[in-house]
Amino acid sequence: MGRAYQNRKESMAKTSDAKAKVYSKYGREIYVCAKAGGLDPEGNLALRGLIDRAKKDQVPSHVIAKAIDKAKGGGGEDFSPAMYEGYGPGGCMVMVECLTDNNNRTFGDVRVAFTKTNCKIGTQGSTSHMFDHACILAIKGDDEDAVLEALLMADVDVTDVESEDGIITMFAPHTEYNKAKQAIKEAFGDIEFEVDAIQYLPTTSTALSGDNLELFHKFYDMLNDLDDVQNIYHDAEF
Repeated sequence: MGRAYQNRKESMAKTSDAKAKVYSKYGREIYVCAKAGGLDPEGNLALRGLIDRAKKDQVPSHVIAKAIDKAKGGGGEDFSPAMYEGYGPGGCMVMVECLTDNNNRTFGDVRVAFTKTNCKIGTQGSTSHMFDHACILAIKGDDEDAVLEALLMADVDVTDVESEDGIITMFAPHTEYNKAKQAIKEAFGDIEFEVDAIQYLPTTSTALSGDNLELFHKFYDMLNDLDDVQNIYHDAEF
């Protein structure tokens, strides 16, 4: 599971847009989260986790504050989540996570990215059953057993714990995110998380090379350029 996560991170690093895209993504997510669950990060644990991840990705404080202030006003855009699924180059499985204020526009834009790269957009559930919706936390250290014990003592439904190159990575269902993070903080103090994320992780992988790999990067870039696209999940392996 760790390797699948790392493959996705590497592909994102190669094809992601500049900082403006990252700021826009977090600004929109923070706005939606604050509007839905409350403006106070202490009372809205989802918002607190999102702000922590934004800071980890070097999003400036003024971008975060602006998004929360926007939610405070109560007006503005009415974003809703949308997920599109399908098959990319070489038959790899793809999930495209969006926040949109116009479903027709977003679906049309995503469909263009699929059709222009000879990919196939599918129906709901066509590929999502091959992904685990998981929280991923990682800290520096080498005592894998101590981390596992802390999670189990907090009754976290941990999926996996692995240690490699001085980094301990924990996987659990996305619903266990707040509980898992709190358990690690209580066990190890004010510790910095090397990875702090909720993602869809593929349960299988599809190896791509040659023309399929080149087409995949074009496909990924087209999706990533869309303002409404928040995350792209896939099982492609390079």
